[in-house]
Amino acid sequence: MTPSRIFNRATPYLFLAPAAIVLVVALLYPIGYLTVASFFDWRMGTPFADSTFNGIDNYLWILKDPNFRESFGVTMTFAFTVVVLEMFVGVGLALLLERPIRGMSVFRTIFILPMMIAPIVVGLIWRYMYNPQFGILNKTLKEWGLPAIPWLSSPDWALPSVIIADIWQWTPFIFILSLAALQSLSKSALEAARIDGASEWQQIIHIKLPLMMPVLVVAALLRMIDAFKVLEVIFIMTNGGPGLSTEILSLQIYKTAFVSWELGRAAALSNFLLAIVLVITIAMFLYTKIRDARLAKAQAAAEAY
Repeated sequence: MTPSRIFNRATPYLFLAPAAIVLVVALLYPIGYLTVASFFDWRMGTPFADSTFNGIDNYLWILKDPNFRESFGVTMTFAFTVVVLEMFVGVGLALLLERPIRGMSVFRTIFILPMMIAPIVVGLIWRYMYNPQFGILNKTLKEWGLPAIPWLSSPDWALPSVIIADIWQWTPFIFILSLAALQSLSKSALEAARIDGASEWQQIIHIKLPLMMPVLVVAALLRMIDAFKVLEVIFIMTNGGPGLSTEILSLQIYKTAFVSWELGRAAALSNFLLAIVLVITIAMFLYTKIRDARLAKAQAAAEAY
């Protein structure tokens, strides 16, 4: 093989090399370091070289810790609740606002604004709105003759209050993706459905939503991953309280590392959270692959028929 031919074959890899190096340094190295640290009794202020290897003790501690089980349950409840409600509200708004309406650009701008606000600011906004004395929500309830609600001080209300704040901030994300998916749908399929006498509701159920499904799956996956990692809003609003009613795993990781100063255990918790996100990601991709294969098979059968 001539040198020029070898160079031509190696050229694509040479162009990919810088990106691969950045990926290894910025992604794989921290994950590897985190994994190694999870097997050591490493505390804040102690050099890693002086830490003690303790095998899987940190992972055994996770399984035995009642606080972890509580945080895990809160995390699962929070993540699945916000994703389901955000998908329902976001897709619903997109279906309502897809048709030409006067002032549509204003409506879209208003819906997008919460997503543009920094999470810490969102936490402060909702913390002041939930304030039991001068918050606008309890003030409105009192004006209507209704009793005030302990939004952030009651274990029964704290998690729903945080969920409402997250829905307010991230529903626009689902709305934008859903609206883009609606606007890219095949006009011929919708026109054919109208000619066949399909009602608006039948068009939504049997045409629009199935054609939007690839985009909706990706949107749900992105929001699910982000919901497992949310920290700032809950940290500002409740700091995980009252008790452990709003302490999700990311907040427990923060407290384990920077309050208890147990970096090894925090690394093990981080690996556990990473494993959950990976499982969800793989499951969503497998669902997408299976669905695409079934659609291709059905299309091939229809063409053969």
